[in-house]
Amino acid sequence: MGPEKRRGLWWCEAKALWGGACGCVERSLRRGGAWVGVEKRNPPRPEADPGKCRGASVLIMDPECSRLLPALCAVLADPRQPVADDTCLEKLLDWFKTVTETESSLQLLQDHPCLVELLSHVLKPQDVSPRVLSFALRLAGAFAAQEDCFQYLQQGDLLLGLFGEAGALGWSAWSIPSVRSGWIQGLCALAHHPSALHFLADSGAVDTVFSLQGDPSLFVASAASQLLVYILALSMQGRDAGSPIPEVAAWPVCAQKIVSHVQESLHSTAAPQVTQALNVLTTTFGRCRSPWMEVLWGQLSPLVASLLKRDPIPAAHSLVDLLLSVARLGSWDAAGWRGWESPVLSSAACGPWEILAQTLHRLSPTQAGPLALGTLKLQRCPQELRTQAFGILLQPLACILKATAQAPGPPGKSYHLASGLLDGTAGGSMTVDTLLSSKSACVGLLCQTLAHLEELQTLPQCPSPWPQEPLLDAAVIILRLCDGSADPSSSGAGRLCGTLAGCIRVQRAALDFLGTLSQGMSPQESMLQVFAILLKNLESPESSPTVLKKAFQATLRWLQSSVKTSGCSDLSPDALLFLGELFPVLQKRLCSPCWEVRDSALEFLTHLSQHWGGQADFREELQSSEVPMLACQLLQDPESYVRASAVAATGQLFSRGLQATPTSSENLQAQQGLLMDLMYILSTDSEGFPRRAVLQVFTQWLRDGHADVARDTEWFVTTVLQAVSRDLDWEVRVQGLELVQVFLTQTLGRFRPRCPYAVTLPEATSPTPHPEFLRTLCRLPLFEFVFRALFDCDRPVAQKACDLLLFLRDETAPSSGPQETRDGPNSASVEVALQRWQEGEQGQPLGDLEPEAMLALLRSLDLEGLQGKLAKSSDHIEKSPQSLLQDMLATVGMLEENEADCY
Repeated sequence: MGPEKRRGLWWCEAKALWGGACGCVERSLRRGGAWVGVEKRNPPRPEADPGKCRGASVLIMDPECSRLLPALCAVLADPRQPVADDTCLEKLLDWFKTVTETESSLQLLQDHPCLVELLSHVLKPQDVSPRVLSFALRLAGAFAAQEDCFQYLQQGDLLLGLFGEAGALGWSAWSIPSVRSGWIQGLCALAHHPSALHFLADSGAVDTVFSLQGDPSLFVASAASQLLVYILALSMQGRDAGSPIPEVAAWPVCAQKIVSHVQESLHSTAAPQVTQALNVLTTTFGRCRSPWMEVLWGQLSPLVASLLKRDPIPAAHSLVDLLLSVARLGSWDAAGWRGWESPVLSSAACGPWEILAQTLHRLSPTQAGPLALGTLKLQRCPQELRTQAFGILLQPLACILKATAQAPGPPGKSYHLASGLLDGTAGGSMTVDTLLSSKSACVGLLCQTLAHLEELQTLPQCPSPWPQEPLLDAAVIILRLCDGSADPSSSGAGRLCGTLAGCIRVQRAALDFLGTLSQGMSPQESMLQVFAILLKNLESPESSPTVLKKAFQATLRWLQSSVKTSGCSDLSPDALLFLGELFPVLQKRLCSPCWEVRDSALEFLTHLSQHWGGQADFREELQSSEVPMLACQLLQDPESYVRASAVAATGQLFSRGLQATPTSSENLQAQQGLLMDLMYILSTDSEGFPRRAVLQVFTQWLRDGHADVARDTEWFVTTVLQAVSRDLDWEVRVQGLELVQVFLTQTLGRFRPRCPYAVTLPEATSPTPHPEFLRTLCRLPLFEFVFRALFDCDRPVAQKACDLLLFLRDETAPSSGPQETRDGPNSASVEVALQRWQEGEQGQPLGDLEPEAMLALLRSLDLEGLQGKLAKSSDHIEKSPQSLLQDMLATVGMLEENEADCY
């Protein structure tokens, strides 16, 4: 196998494609009389036949594949031959499936009897490897999906031997999960017509699927449940067209067997069997949208409701999923959704809303939370049920407020807030028991509750009015319980303090929730309370790096909220006072021995500068601290992530004029040398993250017209491109091309005419380039950088370079067609460099370019064609069925030494 094939990137193809592009250049230049073409040593490689490429619109069984198939089938049937890996078999199966979509499966088997021989050989599974057996089962199912081919395979009882109950269960390979999975997938593939349904009912295959629901392999068990749903839907297909839906007893045999099995499982006292039945029903109601679903629910809803009378309730999580799936479905007719109006569905005993209400009441707080959230997300739901669900979500926080209410004396604010949250709800005692029962139960319930309420607030179905102030108080109290600053005024509060003290998981959840609450309107008193708890978390030496990161994120959101509250873009006075206390804490965190903390602090500083770097009061607070100086020092941090964040932070500070205030000539020199420091990082840093960050900062500086960049833009661009052209990180090279794009756009804007009547004068928008603009491009190494990127072995780089050259050609090449170019001393050397680049010798310099030569080159390249080629996958030429068959045959006997190249 050749080295080009092994590279796995678009590079191999690019050389062939570029041969055609260079030939186009040579022919055009010969016509212009300027350059003498250099004869290529190797002709361009012909394009692959698109009909043979994977991904073409039509895939046919071509003669070469037909010739290779018998040998491949013989290899697959021979247990002594090591076959290619599973990936090759998957690709082979995909190809056969695509062929059967466009051709007759029956004709395919008749033209290639080796395929039938392979399937017949599989009936002796002891002579076949498990992976080939699984492949053959799925292949047989793909062929049998067409009814005439199904009948053809049934003639010799081939399908019965492969999928019948007597055949499959007797195989020694049946103990291997991949074989059982292949058996299920094969059955699912063939179940597409009435003959298949009769086969499933008579062969005992459905009973085998029932047993596989409890398979030890979760993948097999899940596939078995989904297959039952598919068979049920297929059995009922075509029974919705206007005629009344019969009772379950009159349904097709397969459908009756499945429903009976579900009923038996729901009656079972074994929780796994109940879970299996509920999972089948959940998938059925989630995927099917047909009137017969009403009949199914009417038959099974009493059994589902009876599960609530058991103690404990079996399979509670699966029951929640089913009820929500049913509630989302509703009742359907020809006009669409008409709600739960059917007499069967709206009855007091079986109606989904009544069962939902009963379930919310019966489940434990931890189990009821997901059901309550799902109920509140429903588009159509009775208001009484919504109130009940919202009360269940609020119960844990209300209990926290009640437990920490001040005592003795008259009830305090927390008590009244808790009472407000609990109005109209029930089950508070069960919630308190859960909170106080164990640490794991308490932590799990609180984290779940906070996450559910956080999600709920951002949804259109968010309840109104939203209890903003009580929820804020609850979040703050939970954080105080975690950091030990809460006053344990009762025995319950004392136990909560002991349970939650130092609990990082609850702290993270509470900080996330607190950040989300910033979207609501809060009184000034509450905002001050929030700022105080955030500051305490940020300055506490006990706060973990993840808690600090969450605290920084919540702080930023509340600072933004204070801006909205004040009605202008500037920070409020309270927020500025908070910042005065925050910057000393930020200084401390920038000096933390933990790199994650330093990184989070730098990210927070960057966001602060982006939002309020132009506000005078903010600038004064920041520059009076040592934060800018510490950020600059972190450019030499030993951790690459921190260096990257320091680059972003100092770049943002520098662009806003917020760099460290010089106190001596040495500091002044350091301030003026930030540009050179970043250049040094770009050229020498061993990690990619800081170099990428430098390019992003430089691109933004160029876009914003930063003073140090605008002072000598050509030197700046040249220096950056010299460093980027040697960089091994493809993301750095792509970012370098983005910088070139910004430079070109800005330079073009300076040379375009600024006539106020340009809209009415066509010549004002003529694509004829300005001579000085062309000379600028040729003077810089810009064109060579972009052209070299076009040969990059990383496809994203080549794509970006191609797009950039298209932009440059459209902006510079006249629309009147090719122009004659004059002879130049650099013409021959440039073409020689092109040829060497095509052959991989990219060390050859391109040489100086004259504007005329550059324009001729841009006009001659088939950039649109190359852009289309680059948009394809990196292996689309070699991804042909013929290549796959050849590779699989080539690996026979050599698998241990050389794994198959599956592209």
